[in-house]
Amino acid sequence: MKPANATTTSRPTTKWMVAVLFLMTATCLAQSSSSQGVSKTAKGPRTRRVVLVSIADRRLAVLENGNVLEYFPVAVGAAVSPSPTGEFEIVSRVANPTYYHEGVVMAAGTDNPVGTRWIGLNLKGYGIHGTNAPRSIGHATSHGCIRLKNRDVERLYAMLRVGDLVEIRGERDEEIAQVFGGMPDLDQATMETSGQ
Repeated sequence: MKPANATTTSRPTTKWMVAVLFLMTATCLAQSSSSQGVSKTAKGPRTRRVVLVSIADRRLAVLENGNVLEYFPVAVGAAVSPSPTGEFEIVSRVANPTYYHEGVVMAAGTDNPVGTRWIGLNLKGYGIHGTNAPRSIGHATSHGCIRLKNRDVERLYAMLRVGDLVEIRGERDEEIAQVFGGMPDLDQATMETSGQ
């Protein structure tokens, strides 16, 4: 169905426009390949990255092939609305998101509670995002999401893709200690019996 004000285009004009678009696309692709020196297909797929969040440390690390690419300080869920723990997958990425919560709709802007970027997880309503309250970073104050300063979430957003993994850990263990430093939490009885 065409709009009421649409005009009929003759077939020769349509064929001519398709031919021009085809040539423009081919030219752009050729220029892109030669300016980069390597075609996109020659690069192969990017390795799946892992976002590791330590609730105890209130820090996030981006890992690729076991190597830390970058660290970020974060805010995590408050005691009444804790961050979920477990393994998740990134299912959406939104620049300058609109905020929706219990009948409130807020367009992108400086007052938007989710800041300038939203990285959605496969757990409905949860994600990694910016904030309009940068002083909350380093504290347990969110409604369960992982918050970063807007400048940090913009860098993180550029590093991640849909399909990358997110691991949120509630307690320190050997892996968390290895990635974020320090000793894993040990209960007092274990420390006393081992003489530490």
